[in-house]
Amino acid sequence: MTSKLTYMGAIGLTALSSVAAAPAFAAGTTAGTTITNTATVDYQVGGVAQGQQSASNNFTVDRKINLLVEEVADLTTTVVPGQANAVTTFQLTNMSNETLDFALVATQITGGTASHGGTDSFNANNVRIYRDNISSGTIGSWDAGDTLITGYIDELVVDTAIRLFVVADIPAGLANNAVAGVTLRATAREGGGIGTQGATITETTGANTAGKDTVFADITPGVAGGAAAPGAHSDNDDYTVQTATLAVTKTSRIISDPVNATSNPKLIPGAVIEYCIAVANTGSAAATSVVITDPVPGQLTFNAGSILLGGTVTSGTCDFNGATGGSYAAPNVSGTIASIAAGTASTLVFRATVN
Repeated sequence: MTSKLTYMGAIGLTALSSVAAAPAFAAGTTAGTTITNTATVDYQVGGVAQGQQSASNNFTVDRKINLLVEEVADLTTTVVPGQANAVTTFQLTNMSNETLDFALVATQITGGTASHGGTDSFNANNVRIYRDNISSGTIGSWDAGDTLITGYIDELVVDTAIRLFVVADIPAGLANNAVAGVTLRATAREGGGIGTQGATITETTGANTAGKDTVFADITPGVAGGAAAPGAHSDNDDYTVQTATLAVTKTSRIISDPVNATSNPKLIPGAVIEYCIAVANTGSAAATSVVITDPVPGQLTFNAGSILLGGTVTSGTCDFNGATGGSYAAPNVSGTIASIAAGTASTLVFRATVN
């Protein structure tokens, strides 16, 4: 039972009429229903009608335990390091023919391949489960109005699907493309007691009895997230870190000196040096509000008005083509680059004179 959610388009009028005429439900007749069938016999003796004879038979419909847990949308949840309340989304459907409770547990995959590729490499923090509250908030998306689940879903009626959210906090300091896999597992429990988790369900062994027997109908139980267990099912989802990965390089070049001017200048007192601080983003998300600070050594004097921000880099070499900006508060040169997109680099350039 690893099928994903699919969308059913508009049904034609002919098909719709057919469905209306012969409705079908996944769960079928309710468990415990008594079905009675009576046969009658009419006859004559010597042409005279005699009293009708009849015989009845009845049986009790047995209980079929079946459920499905499935990840919604079949997509990884993209997160950033340090993010709170990262959400993965699942759906639980009671396909049994009786109202039941369902024990829920969210666990983390340890190592191995996550559901959307990549190797599980970290654990999320503060993992909890919420039920979508369809009477308030945003239906289908986690919000403050959803209900925190403490152990189980109470009295889920036949042929009903509910949206569930596994919500967790992402640790800081994670590398780009780090993956954390999570498993949501539901186990059918006895229903009938509102506000109390029902008892464990056991399957009826041996021959059919006159009462309500129990059959586990989940053919491939517990496919995801651990060993198979009748009356239980689970599915996996995962968090994938998409973040900026910054590499900083600093280079310098001689602009001039007081003896040679700009013709083969040397690093003598009075020489003007131009520094370039290049920040390259090799990650998969933009780095924003990038603050660069560089203290000018005491042997140099900062050249006022020389700061350029947001220049480009070609083949690892600064292009010295930024825009005037930044600030100087002795001894620090500083500037903020609003954003460095994934796969690009940006620069801060300034000049100083050798004392």
